[in-house]
Amino acid sequence: MTAESVEHRHQRWPVPPPGGYTVDDLFTLPDLPPHTELIDGSLVFVSPQRDFHSIVIDLLVSGLRRTAPAGLRVRREMTVVLDQRNGPEPDVSVIRSDAITGRAQTRYEAKDVLLAVEVVSPDSEARDRDTKPHKYAAAGIPHFWLVEMAGEDDHPVVQVHERGEVTGTYALTGIHHDRVKVGVPYDIDIDLTTIDEL
Repeated sequence: MTAESVEHRHQRWPVPPPGGYTVDDLFTLPDLPPHTELIDGSLVFVSPQRDFHSIVIDLLVSGLRRTAPAGLRVRREMTVVLDQRNGPEPDVSVIRSDAITGRAQTRYEAKDVLLAVEVVSPDSEARDRDTKPHKYAAAGIPHFWLVEMAGEDDHPVVQVHERGEVTGTYALTGIHHDRVKVGVPYDIDIDLTTIDEL
């Protein structure tokens, strides 16, 4: 038995209160691991990420920033408060610039997010594909992208979704393998094949 395994066994994990955690708890509990999310009142700890995850986020952030109009900003891995029991952390978000209050800011409100992007990871497949899109749509975020690793060359495939005003749910509007070229939420053109240059 190693010293590390003994230390791990004696680590105290937070015990949830009756009814679960709230967004206020997410920002005030001491010593939470980086990138902890709040989903349905439960704290979700993120596992170490693959290289694919990191470079796809870089590629998308760069591409989205390149054509973002005045009044919009692109952020990576920032908490978005959906309601009192849900504070997920999209991998990439496009937000209204007037939602930015300063460099110490730790969260944005759902009403300020135009696009949420999730890059699927092995430890979060169900959350990224099912749970988070439903919650983002219910909170009124108009656009959602889901990015998967595909093919023998592990290239990114971007599924683009738009929220229907009547249904309040997302509908798939396109699947992009080599290039994401869309006109909403603004004119975006991202060459996905440049991932090998990162």
